[in-house]
Amino acid sequence: MTGSPSPATTVASAAAPHSDAPPVRVRELTRRFGDFVAVDAVSFSVDRGEIFGFLGPNGAGKTTTIKMLTGLLSPSAGEGWVAGLDIRHERPAIRQRIGYMSQKFSLYPDLTVGENIELFAGLYGVAGDALDIRRAWILEMAELGDDVRRLTGALPLGFKQRLALGTAVIHEPPILFLDEPTSGVDPVARRRFWDLIDGFAAAGRTIFVSTHYMEEAEYCHRLALMNRGRLIALDTPRGLREAEGLRAAGTPGTHPSSGLPSLEDVFVALVQREGGARSG
Repeated sequence: MTGSPSPATTVASAAAPHSDAPPVRVRELTRRFGDFVAVDAVSFSVDRGEIFGFLGPNGAGKTTTIKMLTGLLSPSAGEGWVAGLDIRHERPAIRQRIGYMSQKFSLYPDLTVGENIELFAGLYGVAGDALDIRRAWILEMAELGDDVRRLTGALPLGFKQRLALGTAVIHEPPILFLDEPTSGVDPVARRRFWDLIDGFAAAGRTIFVSTHYMEEAEYCHRLALMNRGRLIALDTPRGLREAEGLRAAGTPGTHPSSGLPSLEDVFVALVQREGGARSG
């Protein structure tokens, strides 16, 4: 991308003292709501340029974990660092160095497409030539060049999704958090969305994404499986399938098939062994 230096240049420079550390790292991360433990002593790290998938049934603690990592919730215990910054004490600085796309896309339906872009640009200090460049990129990426004056609430869901992604990365952050970003979107739109994610990762961005679609999980470099607030498995998609296949092959009375189990089979088996999903 040519033109004037964008705010991402400032972001990268500010994070430079921590550049050797993993972009995302947590140790014994815990969040309680009264007596309820939503996230229970979770530890993991995410590498630069990695697509890190976060899976689990409803109530597993995925969204709560993402909210702690993005500075929206403070941990009850444990430690975490995002872009080399402490999630307890440097939350405003973290929010300037990440992109975040929530389950509900966080767009303003009563604003036009162009107004939403300008609003998020203002929040991140993107202005002048940098804004012109980023606006043009978002409109092209989202295929909304002819709809800049259209109310965002009137857009089809797939277009809202891509617009939300564009506003989440308008400041060119090195780390992107996506919380079930394709929920309710048709398979073709999901595939196109993931083509964009692949491109971001190939360019060196770190992608942390939660999903409940098993076909999307296959696109991730590694997967963390959560259940009842705890991390119950962490490996590549193939590694998880191979481990479950070996376990099944060694179970008395089990006749292993010629192929590996699907990720869905692995997911169900792991959750069941951990006592099943939370009810309610």
